[in-house]
Amino acid sequence: MAKIALVTGGSRGIGAATCRLLARDGWDVAVNYTRDGAAADSVANAVRAAGRRAMTVQADVGDETRVVAMFEAVERELGPLDGLVNSAGIVGPVGRVDALTPEDIDRVLKTNVVGCILTCREAVKRMSTKYGGKGGAIVNVSSGSAYIGNPGAQVLYAISKGAVNSLHIGLSQEVAGEGIRVNAVSPGMTATDMVTEKAAAANVGRIPMGRLGTPEEIAEAIVWLMSDKAAYTAGANIRVAGGRP
Repeated sequence: MAKIALVTGGSRGIGAATCRLLARDGWDVAVNYTRDGAAADSVANAVRAAGRRAMTVQADVGDETRVVAMFEAVERELGPLDGLVNSAGIVGPVGRVDALTPEDIDRVLKTNVVGCILTCREAVKRMSTKYGGKGGAIVNVSSGSAYIGNPGAQVLYAISKGAVNSLHIGLSQEVAGEGIRVNAVSPGMTATDMVTEKAAAANVGRIPMGRLGTPEEIAEAIVWLMSDKAAYTAGANIRVAGGRP
């Protein structure tokens, strides 16, 4: 029987690539999106073309009511959850910390931090053997920004991803004995719509491999962590960044 995964932010970028590769490896996939239903439908159709079941589900991951409803919808349509990939995230404003507004801070932290906590919470409630579940896997998509800080540009984003790193470390230890493996992937600069041409040009020289990563290259690491091949891996954070520390 196929395993069932929910991928937040699955309509674009790394999330979309992850949905397609999970389908390649035999997973049924729920594709979460916030606004672009057409893009989510396209990803779901790619999953179906690979011979797997798919559904789309709209939810702002920072909204607790919508998150709970999303998990319930996935269970109704596809069945009990086996895995969660937290790929939903926003960059937020570009600029220094002293230019941030309370609205900027709330928006980024609500999506990137609160959203990740809420979805992990709901996944644990369904997959943990403590609650009668059969176990599963969670992979949180962090960022290399958490290591380098992104001074002068995106410190707020870096802060949010540092929180994601702390979450996966602590949660992995809380639920490892309950059949759930929690891991993270920290991409370097990746060719998605979150990266402008200007940002890519300014940073590519700092990457030892001399190029940006592709969404598929990041997704391969995510899918491995979701698989039984990573059965003894918990609390890991894989840096996929072309050699950049």
